[in-house]
Amino acid sequence: MTDLSAVGMKQTTKSSGASPLLQLDAIDKSFGEHKVLGGVNLSMSAGEVVAVIGPSGSGKSTLLRCINQLEPPTAGSVTVDGVTIKADEKPSRSALNHFRRALGMVFQSFNLFPHLTVLQNVSLAQQRVLGRTKNEADERSIQLLTRVGLASKASQYPSRCSGGQQQRIAISRALALDPKIMLFDEPTSALDPEVGLEVLAVMRELADEGMTMMVVTHEMRFAENVSDRVIVMADGGILEEGASKDVMRNPTHDRVRQFLSAVRDR
Repeated sequence: MTDLSAVGMKQTTKSSGASPLLQLDAIDKSFGEHKVLGGVNLSMSAGEVVAVIGPSGSGKSTLLRCINQLEPPTAGSVTVDGVTIKADEKPSRSALNHFRRALGMVFQSFNLFPHLTVLQNVSLAQQRVLGRTKNEADERSIQLLTRVGLASKASQYPSRCSGGQQQRIAISRALALDPKIMLFDEPTSALDPEVGLEVLAVMRELADEGMTMMVVTHEMRFAENVSDRVIVMADGGILEEGASKDVMRNPTHDRVRQFLSAVRDR
């Protein structure tokens, strides 16, 4: 497992595929009269790591939820691995199942089932969604828990695990479905900084192995050193995007400069 003492420079170079693995076209999202997203266009290639940053209330988390259809967009379309869901058409069951299989989601709160053991938490969706037998699911779960250093916790309940351990379990659960894209919504925001490093180390390892990832984060070092591209959002839209170091070190938009100055000076 990656050294947990630091989250340093990304070691591998991601290759772009011929066509985007993820494509967002003119995504709008409103809750009643309140418009949260307006005309968001975005594409991601296989193996790419994109960090999404910006002030609170800018629509970052809503964007992730629109991608995986937890919050269906009000307008626009989302294409994942060749399958498109349009906001003005009722999605088919097969399209929704495709999205559920292709997209892994890790939330701020770990959302583990408290009445199930760690092993059961990771295995359950494999049996329900992928049709694996209990033995097959448990074997895969142990592999993933070993990978994040938590195989010894398999028989325990989430309440007996620290916050950092619970988030690593949640990552294992998402990976167990063999997703094409991993979506992370502020995965370290509920954790102490030192504990958060454990989670960031797992995420960096995934990035180095070529996992396609979109990460909403307030971890500026992760955004600059691990992601391939940084997207800065405000007021429901994308203010600036580009190569991570270019955006983080030499932003062109005044509001982006102001935001980065504020978060770095805290």
